[in-house]
Amino acid sequence: MSLFDWFADRRKGQFVGKVIQEADDSDGLWGKCPECGQVVYRKDLIANASVCSNCGYHNRIDSEERINLITDPGSFQSFDTDISPTDPLGFKDRRAYADRLRESQANTGMKDGVVTGICKVESIPMALAVMDFRFMGGSMGSVVGEKITRLIEKATSKKMPLLIVCASGGARMQEGMLSLMQMAKISGALDRHRDAELLYMPLLTHPTTGGVTASFAMLGDLILAEPKALIGFAGRRVIEQTLREKLPDNFQTAEYLQEHGFVDTIVPRTKLRNTLGTLLRLHGNKPK
Repeated sequence: MSLFDWFADRRKGQFVGKVIQEADDSDGLWGKCPECGQVVYRKDLIANASVCSNCGYHNRIDSEERINLITDPGSFQSFDTDISPTDPLGFKDRRAYADRLRESQANTGMKDGVVTGICKVESIPMALAVMDFRFMGGSMGSVVGEKITRLIEKATSKKMPLLIVCASGGARMQEGMLSLMQMAKISGALDRHRDAELLYMPLLTHPTTGGVTASFAMLGDLILAEPKALIGFAGRRVIEQTLREKLPDNFQTAEYLQEHGFVDTIVPRTKLRNTLGTLLRLHGNKPK
């Protein structure tokens, strides 16, 4: 079987998809970049921060990989790991919300869709929250809101800068108003963090949408984004139907938002740690 035939055969299964990382580790030795079609060796891809060396396409990564890329080795200390979501509304659509939670917890090994903790970046202490899109599309429920709020309050009390890595489809509809309340709760905590004259930076990754974009993702002192990340509130189709006009092809990309003043800078993943270290030092934060 030729290499071309092998990939053609694999394309019928789960292996070749939009996100190379979601292939089975035991089987996924090779992949194909969804942007340029370049055949890539998985270990080389991971060594390059899951960025295609040919075209720079940023594949989606999970929270553990993200933390390893951002923080100094061995410096991350997580907390609030035992907070678990409930089903206060007894919500059920095609499936019960409780079943969806159990499935996501089993697949990801996480209690909910965000990891929070304290770390160091180039020896500078920093509070860090990383949303994980694998857990129900990174949706923001009560646990996500509570963990991020607690992190912000800890950063404020310890006078630490804060970074939140956003990856979300928005508020979690299965929790109704309780999920929407998290927008105000997190925003209030960020306001107190700002009153203390402390630095807050959101990093917008692909995708950052819905209630997350409408709240803490756009409240940063410096708003960072990954290249070509989808960033927006409502979907393209909804906006086009409302406005009754065609939107630009690059609408809601990080590059479009930077051009129109909604994003301060676009940072390639391979340069993220060095960039964060520079920004932290420029804002008066010192190594400890």
